[in-house]
Amino acid sequence: QVQLQESGPGLVKPSQTLSLTCTVSGGSITTNYYYWSWIRQAPGKGLEWMGAIAYSGSLYDSPSLKSRTSISRDTAKNQFTLQLSSVTPEDTAVYYCHLMNYWGQGTQVTVSS
Repeated sequence: QVQLQESGPGLVKPSQTLSLTCTVSGGSITTNYYYWSWIRQAPGKGLEWMGAIAYSGSLYDSPSLKSRTSISRDTAKNQFTLQLSSVTPEDTAVYYCHLMNYWGQGTQVTVSS
């Protein structure tokens, strides 16, 4: 069974770059047809898909966040990462990594000075 675990700082200052890592176990991030996503949920709002990286390494961006997001992977570590630049308090949210029916537990990120 695939397990996902997010890690990263819980507090980021405005204008900085947020970096999160998703460590995958029980499956390989290069498995055919797997698409690994980052999703977030801000307080009082719905889920927002932020982007994905495919098993092939192809990238898929959210149009609304494209200019600020960067997703990459480390196949040796079986991890994929999210970088979100120029954060503001509006980026405060619980961030999840996701694959099909599998979700990480989520990590709270607060943007505040």
